[in-house]
Amino acid sequence: MHLGVRWISRRIAFLALVLFAVAMLSAACGDDDDDDDGGATTPPAAAADGGNAPVALTIGSVLPETGTLGPLGIPIIAGVALAVADINAAGGDVTLLERDSGTDPDLATEAVNSLLGEGAHVILGAMASGVTQAFIQTLFDSEILQCSASATSPSFSTQDNAGFFFRTVPPDEAVSPIIADEVVADGGTRVAIVARADDYGNALGGLVASSLDELGVDNTIILYDPASATFDSTVEEVVNYGPDAVVNIGFFFDGTGVIRGLLEAGITADIMYGSDGLFLPSLPGDVDPNDSNVLDGMKVFAASGGDTFNARLTEITDGNLIYGGQAYDCVILLTLAAQAAGSTDGADMLAALGNLTEGGTVCTSYEQCSKLLTEGEDIDYEGVSGPLNLNDVGDPTFGRYAVAQFQDGELVNIKSIDVDLTE
Repeated sequence: MHLGVRWISRRIAFLALVLFAVAMLSAACGDDDDDDDGGATTPPAAAADGGNAPVALTIGSVLPETGTLGPLGIPIIAGVALAVADINAAGGDVTLLERDSGTDPDLATEAVNSLLGEGAHVILGAMASGVTQAFIQTLFDSEILQCSASATSPSFSTQDNAGFFFRTVPPDEAVSPIIADEVVADGGTRVAIVARADDYGNALGGLVASSLDELGVDNTIILYDPASATFDSTVEEVVNYGPDAVVNIGFFFDGTGVIRGLLEAGITADIMYGSDGLFLPSLPGDVDPNDSNVLDGMKVFAASGGDTFNARLTEITDGNLIYGGQAYDCVILLTLAAQAAGSTDGADMLAALGNLTEGGTVCTSYEQCSKLLTEGEDIDYEGVSGPLNLNDVGDPTFGRYAVAQFQDGELVNIKSIDVDLTE
C-alpha cells in the first residue's frame, strides 16, 4: 500500500532527525527565558533545609510509532524527547525507555510489562484512551504513576482504577463545544457526526451532538466499524441525511477512507470538520496523492502547546503539533513529582503531584521549578500547554486548542482557543 510505504519512510526520517535536532535545539533554546519554551540550562541549587534535590527517575513511554495512530505519535514523541533533554541539561537525572504501543491494546500491555521489568518508575502514555484502558489496572495494582498527554475519554475522571492516572489534556468535554461553535459559526444547520464505534468515537461523538443540541442545531450520529474494508454504507447514510456540515471523528487510516467516500459522493471539503485523529499536515496527500488541494477548506481541531513551544517543536516534526506541549508537560510533572516527594514510590509521587500546579510560586520551566523545590518552596507549574491546574481526579482544568484549516494544500493554524473548565 502506498500509504504504508510513505509512513515508514517518514518514520525512519523522523527518528533520524529527532536524535540530532533535540540535542541541537536544546542547546540553542536552553537560554531562552520565554515563559512558554520550557528551556533550561543551569543546574538547580543543592537542596536547602525543607527542600528536596532532583531524584533519578526512569520514565517508560508507551506511544505509537506504528499503526493507525503512528503518524500522530510524531509530535508526542518529540515533545517527550525535548522535555528529557531540557531536564537533563538543567541538572536533572531522567532516563527514558521507549516502547511502541501501535494502536493495539495487547501490544501496549506487553510494552508496559517490559518497561516495568526494566525498572521504569513511571509510565507515560498511551496515546489512545482505548489502549490506555488495556493496562491502567496493572498500573493501579502496582501503584505506578501514569500520565497521558492525549487520552481524552471522560471515563478516566470517574473510574475506580484511575487512581494513579493523571493527564495534561482535558477530557473531551473541553473540545466538543469548540467544534460545535465553529461548525455553527460557519453556517452549519444540519450536521452529520461520523464517528468510530469505539470509546473515542462514542464519547466525543456524543459530546459534540450534545453541544449542537444546546445550540439548537439538527444533528445525527453515524457510527462505523473502523476495521471495515469499505465505508460505502456509512457514506450512504451521510448522503441520505442531507447535511450541510460533516464532523469526522476518526483516526488516520479509517478517517481518510471515510473522507474519500464523502468526496466521491459529492460532499465537499469546505463543509468537513475533523477531530484530533485527523490533525495531520500530510492528510491531503494521504487522501489523494494527485491533488494537494483536495481538502482545502476543511477544518481540524486538537490540543496543542503555546506559540513559542510550537515553533520549537516544528523544527523537528513535520509541522504536526498536536499533544506535543501536553507530552512535554507530562514529563516535567512526573520529574517534579519525584523531586517533591523525594522518592520514586508511586504513592509518594501521587501525593506530591497534587501540590505542583496550584497554590505555590509560579514557575514555567523545569529549571525554575526544580530550584524552588530545592529551596523548600511550594510551586505552581504553568506548562508549555498553559496553566494546568490539575483537579482532585488528575484532570487539567485548563485546555489549549488549535483550530486549523487546509489552505492551498497546507494545514494552517487559524486560531488558538483557551478553555477554563472552572467557569
